[in-house]
Amino acid sequence: MRIDVITILPEIFREFLGASLIGRARAAGLLDVRLHDLRDYTDDPHRSVDDEPYGGGGGMVMTAPPWLKAVRAVAGGDSGAHRILLSPQGERLDDEKVQSLAAEKRLVLLCGRYEAVDERVRTLVVDSELSVGDYVLSGGEVPAMVVIEAVSRQIPGVVGRQSSVVNESFRTGLLDHPHYTRPPVVEGVEVPEVLRSGDHGRIERWRREQALEATRRKRPDLLRGQASAPEVARGARNRR
Repeated sequence: MRIDVITILPEIFREFLGASLIGRARAAGLLDVRLHDLRDYTDDPHRSVDDEPYGGGGGMVMTAPPWLKAVRAVAGGDSGAHRILLSPQGERLDDEKVQSLAAEKRLVLLCGRYEAVDERVRTLVVDSELSVGDYVLSGGEVPAMVVIEAVSRQIPGVVGRQSSVVNESFRTGLLDHPHYTRPPVVEGVEVPEVLRSGDHGRIERWRREQALEATRRKRPDLLRGQASAPEVARGARNRR
């Protein structure tokens, strides 16, 4: 998969893109991430990308011409390039959206800065807007990293065991179950006996029940629209 990132701060991506799973995925040719400096698409000697807003108000607005030139140059005539503006006004990123983005052939991520981006950028060269939460950051760079990290995990071969991706939080509508590893006792707290029993049926039921309980305590909103928590819990108990 190819992901292009347009930003005025390409340097903050370099270490991120070279580390851990993403770095290995790029080295293996599973993921192609390319950085583009928006200032390279300006025409003035100061490489300016912002100006005062029409109508007054605080902050500076990113001007449209560099963005239009950059997006068109980067995406070219590729109709398969999905152009996304990272914005708190966009659709909320969730697991379903991540899977949808991972199915795209190519993503072009636009990282805004300052107070806002000229509305004509949205109108002329943006396919969709995406938000990582209902809060405001200083720019789209961190959200772009979130998108790259989340999407890359869906690409076969990036994560060693793809089953670990399938069983993560949110994939089934529930949070993940608790995880334990050695040693069996830490400061008097033992690994649950069921996990050491070797009974895979019991383990699976326990994990399901624990996932349900974690969701009920931490994110009860995720249970709306599903079978009620008591019904799900009874179903799990009845399968013992």
